[in-house]
Amino acid sequence: MQNVDVLIIGAGAAGLMCAIEAGKRGRSVLVADHAKRPAEKIRISGGGRCNFTNLHASPTNYLSQNPRFAVSALKRFTQHDFITLVDQHRIGWHEKTLGQLFCDDSAQQIIDMLLGLCQHSGVHVQLETSITSVSKPDDRFTVGTSRDTVRAQSVVIACGGPSIPKMGATGFGYEVAKCFELPVITPRAALVPFVFDEAMRERSRHLAGVSVDATVSFGKTRFREGLLFTHRGLSGPSILQISSYWEEGKDIRVNLLPDADAFEELRAARQNQPKQDIKTALSHLLPKKLASFICEEQKLNGRLADTSDKVLRKAALAINEWTLRPVGTEGYRTAEVTLGGVSTKSLSSKTMEATDIPGLFFIGEVVDVTGHLGGFNFQWAWSSGYAAGQYV
Repeated sequence: MQNVDVLIIGAGAAGLMCAIEAGKRGRSVLVADHAKRPAEKIRISGGGRCNFTNLHASPTNYLSQNPRFAVSALKRFTQHDFITLVDQHRIGWHEKTLGQLFCDDSAQQIIDMLLGLCQHSGVHVQLETSITSVSKPDDRFTVGTSRDTVRAQSVVIACGGPSIPKMGATGFGYEVAKCFELPVITPRAALVPFVFDEAMRERSRHLAGVSVDATVSFGKTRFREGLLFTHRGLSGPSILQISSYWEEGKDIRVNLLPDADAFEELRAARQNQPKQDIKTALSHLLPKKLASFICEEQKLNGRLADTSDKVLRKAALAINEWTLRPVGTEGYRTAEVTLGGVSTKSLSSKTMEATDIPGLFFIGEVVDVTGHLGGFNFQWAWSSGYAAGQYV
């Protein structure tokens, strides 16, 4: 039997951040995780360099059934606070596009920083430890593990969602919530590539690897970033972003040439080079393979001189307003995060504590707060972990 003030389930970004803050307050803290190594998502993120936050992080960058829930935590521990922490530990970093911050060297530096701060705060991190039960028979929690039984005043669920199951990700946090009769918003894969139906996959197979700058829209939501054709369908930042908003069975719109009016470009080409083939004209606007694909899909052929405005508009529509319906997504296997989770209706936005279960906290990805691509989900981990760490 172990007795601690705080048991944190999950040694990821949110869990370690919470542990550091609780340890600073003199609390006895145990972090338990079933993995062999801590913070695996940090290690693999950003191509191994960890996109640890975003300069522009604000509540508008998050999806939740209660969009205001994240405001409090994000205000109390901002991206600038985490940057200060990184700077204090002399970790070099750089900005890529759209405010995304990455380590100059390795994501391992962020992990080492967090583990070092845990050690300094007296936190004990216990790996290869599975949780078998969580209950509250009295004023303290009793948690069964694969090693022993832990008694704790506070329990923090920081074990994330089921995205990237090959890393051991599960829906355990939702099970704990349901055990204590807390509502869970149905989770689904987010920041995930789209999949075409079989016929479209076959027709577009030769496009795998082709990338363009594109604006992708669903309803009134749009993102402009890179788009990548894959063997299964579409990926790239713009697609991952819109996947969090997409509703199954509905269309998305893609502008493959966001800086130009394709119709005006084609009309100008017809006037200047009337003998040019329409496929050649399209290849001046788009990658050659993609131009050929559009011509095949729209049955476009012949010289520009022989092509009417009506046909040019048809071609332009396929470029500036390509409308398609994905058959689905690649699912949790490749999803960067999980949308949905423990309902914020049952949590305090100030403390991250379950309002009806004193001492039970939920932080990070397990909560119904999901960030955009680009460091926003790590910032939510730092902010929510920090917030809970002040009260556990």
